[in-house]
Amino acid sequence: MAEKTARGRVAVVGGDTLLAKEVRELLEQSKPALNIELISAAAENATMLGADDEEVLALSPLTAQSLSGSKVAFLAGSEASSRRALKLNPPDGPVLIDLTGALEDQPHARLRAPSAEPTRSLPEPGLIPVIAHPAAVACAMLLAGLSRIAAVRKSIIHVFEPASERGKKGLDELRQQTVGVLSFQKLKMDVFDAQLGFNLLARYGEEAVEPLEGVEERILRHVASLLALYPAIPMPSLRLIQAPVFHGHSFSAWVEFDENPGLAALAEGLSAAGFDVRPDDPPTNVSIAGMSGLSVGAITVDPNQPRACWMWMVSDNLRLTAENALAVAKGFLR
Repeated sequence: MAEKTARGRVAVVGGDTLLAKEVRELLEQSKPALNIELISAAAENATMLGADDEEVLALSPLTAQSLSGSKVAFLAGSEASSRRALKLNPPDGPVLIDLTGALEDQPHARLRAPSAEPTRSLPEPGLIPVIAHPAAVACAMLLAGLSRIAAVRKSIIHVFEPASERGKKGLDELRQQTVGVLSFQKLKMDVFDAQLGFNLLARYGEEAVEPLEGVEERILRHVASLLALYPAIPMPSLRLIQAPVFHGHSFSAWVEFDENPGLAALAEGLSAAGFDVRPDDPPTNVSIAGMSGLSVGAITVDPNQPRACWMWMVSDNLRLTAENALAVAKGFLR
């Protein structure tokens, strides 16, 4: 991009990952233009080539020099690359915005999800914004939206996790397993250490890269942090299930109100709050791919509890994370 038209330079660490692709697409739509520096998540000493589904990418090595000169650096690679970026970032380096969750335990980290926050926060120099898990963001947004319609007494949410939350390796493993099951081949199990193709998992295998219960704990922790901004909303009971889908979170939510406002009021209120409400054509994780926001449908009264309703919600996990990261970054790019 032309230097004279740019209002700033931003870096994307892990420039060829799924998350980075979402961030890049949003940055390229930014007006006025930004200079985008793509940085490898690996520790190479020279520029390397990466690739996504559409193009070959030139990636600078992750060094203090490659970070210098940027106002913001989006950490969208691995957890290891996020920690390395923190170590390498010079004193006058960019604001690090962590999309991986690796820096959550840092003393200056602050969990952020502008789309789920009740008020707009000002930029906070010296802090490390860590973007909340997209499932936690979606749950908090749903409960906040519902609480504006009627007081929420309790809720239960089943979260169905897509393979893309485990990055390209997760997608590749699900793809190989899907073909392998149909052709009676040996299944690749490096990421999940279990058969995910044509299956649902409540837990991964013992040798999985990351245990599913650890992801569940992270989501619960982030939901609790976000709902602390809404004291009247009780913490939901939540269960995470790994689904055999490539992209998009799906949520089955049961919500009990002090007084059930009725299906029409719920649909109207959620629509007014910015949700895509589909009462007659329930949304799917396929229909939400590449879309912003949350889509809700199949809202029904629980026949065994008249104060409660069931509803189905979907979101594009990668897009939701990237949009919240850019919303945080805007405060530092003015």
